[in-house]
Amino acid sequence: MKPFLFLGTRAEDAAADSEYAAVLACSGLDERDVRRIRLEARELGPVELADWSGIILGGGPYNASDPEEAKSAAQRRAEAELRGLAERVLEQDFPFLGACYGVGVLGGLRGGLVDRRYGEPISAVRVTLTDAGAADPLLGEMPREFDAFLGHKEAVSRLPAGATRLAGSATCPVQAFRMGSNVYATQFHPELDVEGICLRIDIYRHHGYFDPPEEAERVQALARRSHVEHPPRLLSRFVELYAC
Repeated sequence: MKPFLFLGTRAEDAAADSEYAAVLACSGLDERDVRRIRLEARELGPVELADWSGIILGGGPYNASDPEEAKSAAQRRAEAELRGLAERVLEQDFPFLGACYGVGVLGGLRGGLVDRRYGEPISAVRVTLTDAGAADPLLGEMPREFDAFLGHKEAVSRLPAGATRLAGSATCPVQAFRMGSNVYATQFHPELDVEGICLRIDIYRHHGYFDPPEEAERVQALARRSHVEHPPRLLSRFVELYAC
């Protein structure tokens, strides 16, 4: 089997390693099958799509809607590299699953708009599949309604041309979409369990995902009372569909 490529952007080692471990666990793969590149630390370099089964992009603190003057050199480089890769992925309709930051990368292409209108604080949210989502090979494996962990400052307020909306929530109309047949983005985090989100709450308590930072323990308590069980299935299903 060709390996999958995992792209991360988290500068905090604990968050980056936890995310990668979660992707491995949820996908059912081990490190030899999922190669990791941390884009906040190094250049992407050449990516020959034919060498990979598919690409998975994780989340992180980068926001496409950040003012340009506020972006670090690493963020601007990563954005340019990911934009170029995304265009190639779309041209070839190559298997791609972007969680959270995938919306920022894909959502602004082909006339789409990513802005701060539908941001959501860190929480567990009820997500509902559209009819297209229920019929989709990837998301259609999920219940019509399910709870998912998320936390994001930006979201899609206008879908790219030709994109198919697959899921939404009461506070964010686009929780997942597909471009072509094989290119996906989810606003929610399919890899997160309770311990994973509680770790991120600790690490990112001063990053504006909830306010004030002193609310971290309350937000963690709410996460521990949630019933998030279905989203990890997306990663194992992605592997089922595209491992080659």
